Amino acid sequence: MLLNILWLIVLSVAVALFTARYNKHRKKKLVRRSRETWAIGIYAGSSPMQLYPPPGINNPVLTAKDITDIKARFVADPFMIRHNGHYYLFFEVLNDKRNRGEIGYAFSNDGRQWSYRKIILKELFHLSYPYVFFHDGNYYMIPECMGSGGIQLYQATEFPERWQRIATLIKGNGSAAALVDPSIIHYQNRWYLFSYSGKSKSLHLFTAGHLAGPWKEHPKSPLVSGSPHFSRPGGRVVADEGALYRYAQDEIPNYGSRVWGFRITELTKETYSEEAFSEEPVVQPGNEWWNRDGMHTIDPLQLEDGKWIACVDGFTIKHIQLPEPLAVEQQESQ
Repeated sequence: MLLNILWLIVLSVAVALFTARYNKHRKKKLVRRSRETWAIGIYAGSSPMQLYPPPGINNPVLTAKDITDIKARFVADPFMIRHNGHYYLFFEVLNDKRNRGEIGYAFSNDGRQWSYRKIILKELFHLSYPYVFFHDGNYYMIPECMGSGGIQLYQATEFPERWQRIATLIKGNGSAAALVDPSIIHYQNRWYLFSYSGKSKSLHLFTAGHLAGPWKEHPKSPLVSGSPHFSRPGGRVVADEGALYRYAQDEIPNYGSRVWGFRITELTKETYSEEAFSEEPVVQPGNEWWNRDGMHTIDPLQLEDGKWIACVDGFTIKHIQLPEPLAVEQQESQ
């Protein structure tokens, strides 16, 4: 009897500690989300590694105020596709009521002026980072959906508005647990997928001969370990003049600070190497209200004249008076 009572006491304490820790993490996340105002802009340049606010574009091109079918807290994580001469922009919309990300899209005739259309994908779990790409006559999307238990593949049944989940590429166990911001590229007849483990601050790489798999972790993975500066993907992996580039979003001094560029110098089934493109970030906080506190996603697209246009996101922190317990808690976490 005494052992049973002791066991119940230990179990109760463990449950209480877990609940307190979970609630503390949830409150921190809610505070961060409620204080950040994310928006989407358009940059341009001569290469995917040299991008700047162009003249003639009134950034940001999309904000939460443009969302008409739900109450949105912010928009972020933009990815762009050119289809039949038109431009389609996919991005996270944080549903203020559900406190979860959903995927919306906007339309443009020229890539400069955008018109919001609608939410095209929502799940029971959070969605963001809608990495959209074209392959073999079909459009696919690999969004971040950590709560689903793995990295999921969606296919457009009617582009751009209807999408269906068709496969789990990487199940959420082992090193694949809690992977975020999956970024894929098809290179020399093989698939490679980069993703970030927030727990270890490491960049993982997976590879497969076919899109549907089977996928296996690359022998050189993790490519970067224990680095909140350079591990987390920050946009599409792109090719330019025979070279491959990847973006990394910097989590120091805070989440979404800036984006760095890396040139991939070797990528095969067995090998990987890269080098920093520059000592300066590709994009960093600007002087405008929508990006003065950070930027963290880039998706460049090469135009017919060889120049590049890119969708980017940025945020500003709204300074609000927090309830006393949360204010103390936030100070302790900094």
